[in-house]
Amino acid sequence: MYSVAVQRDFIAQHYLIGGDWGAENQPHSHHYRLELELQGAALDQHGYLVDIVEIESHLDTLVAYYRDATLNDLPEFQGLNPSIEHFSRILCTALGQRIQAANITALVVRLWENQIAWAAYRLERGG
Repeated sequence: MYSVAVQRDFIAQHYLIGGDWGAENQPHSHHYRLELELQGAALDQHGYLVDIVEIESHLDTLVAYYRDATLNDLPEFQGLNPSIEHFSRILCTALGQRIQAANITALVVRLWENQIAWAAYRLERGG
């Protein structure tokens, strides 16, 4: 099984809802680090799982959308606590819709909200 991964950093804001988490219930920023890992058993005719330039283009577009945004205000977070678990799923699903390489069997997004805490979401698909 082959894997290739690319990372991006960005800052976004949120506030937690649905519980009493003290300061986390107030608007605050996180310096997020997003890692997209793509997996598959076969390489393309060029010896790539996916061209890294293509991955970077999709990541840059998605990160630009979230950079400096307040997650709670975005439609994809409507009715959701903007946790890193939900955010990792939302990012992974969006990237899975954009990256269409036929040989990809799984996408994994790992999302750090600081240097010690991260969440991941894995999206399986045929390949």
